[in-house]
Amino acid sequence: MNSPSAGGYINLPAVVITLLITWLLILGTTESARANAILVGIKVAALSLFAILAIPVMNTSHFEPFMPTGITGMAGAAASIFFAYVGFDAVSTAAEETRNPQRNVPIALIASLAFCTIFYLLVSLGAIGSPLGAQPITGADGSILAPGTLALEQRCRAIAATGTQDPLPCSHEALAHVLRSIGWTRIGNLIGLAATIALPSVVLMMIFGQTRIFFTMARDGLLPDSFARVHPRYRTPHIVTIVTGIGTALGAAFLPVGTLADYSNSGTLFAFAMVAVSVLILRRTDPTRVRPFRAPAIWLFAPLAIIGCIYLYLSLDLIAILVLPVWGVIGLLIYYGYGRSRSYVGRGIEVSDSMNS
Repeated sequence: MNSPSAGGYINLPAVVITLLITWLLILGTTESARANAILVGIKVAALSLFAILAIPVMNTSHFEPFMPTGITGMAGAAASIFFAYVGFDAVSTAAEETRNPQRNVPIALIASLAFCTIFYLLVSLGAIGSPLGAQPITGADGSILAPGTLALEQRCRAIAATGTQDPLPCSHEALAHVLRSIGWTRIGNLIGLAATIALPSVVLMMIFGQTRIFFTMARDGLLPDSFARVHPRYRTPHIVTIVTGIGTALGAAFLPVGTLADYSNSGTLFAFAMVAVSVLILRRTDPTRVRPFRAPAIWLFAPLAIIGCIYLYLSLDLIAILVLPVWGVIGLLIYYGYGRSRSYVGRGIEVSDSMNS
């Protein structure tokens, strides 16, 4: 939970942004997509400008050592940003609201993955190769200080007190800090502003994806029928969107963003692993099922996905690892206490497409 020393007990801006995004999602998918396209456009323009200015002046010596924290540190870093894949997953949850989903959804998934991977690499090159470098901060005993810890914060304050330029791991606006260090102060300020403006696009896609999952579950009877109601004017699942938005706002209000990210990573990794397990099981138990989306070489990629998800899950902080079983138990209680006996699919009842009907 936030404290007065960290800026207060409630993160009010996060609450306001979350509620505005919830309202936008209620207005309609098209309106949300347009707003998201604008925000993503701002983000892509800012990242492209950063890469254009930073990469030509990078110092390759700053890449040594290449993995200062070893394989363990690399896996922990990968696990800490895995929640980004929820954005890719949101593409699949929007399949029912997509024209020609058999063609467009796979293209969107692969293209977005490739696009984001390229930008990750370009931004990393510019940041690590900058005059600031991006090597970890060490303590007085030479040990590497973990991100988000009090020890790192105190060390960064001590460095700042000497009057020297803040190292990149100490900055709260890394890309803007890099551009200022190479003489592009005004553009760095603009990129910092662009990052602030474009950040809600991530929140929008995550809430959108979650509401569609809840909507599908409710339509199958796993959640109350009210969650599957569609607004008569906007044609969006407004009730489940409101509930999801309020829950998200409460989490954003009282929990640090790093904590929320780790909790999200824990659940996302588990969900991805279970999808891979479920696909393998269905291939054996229901081989004649209609499969509108192809998954070639599934007996190779699904086991690799399961192993990778488990490895990254075990690379998370202990608290994040322990949160998953708690949420899992709550989910099982809801399923066996409410959803299992009410599932339309389980009872052989055909489910209608209420959003597109």
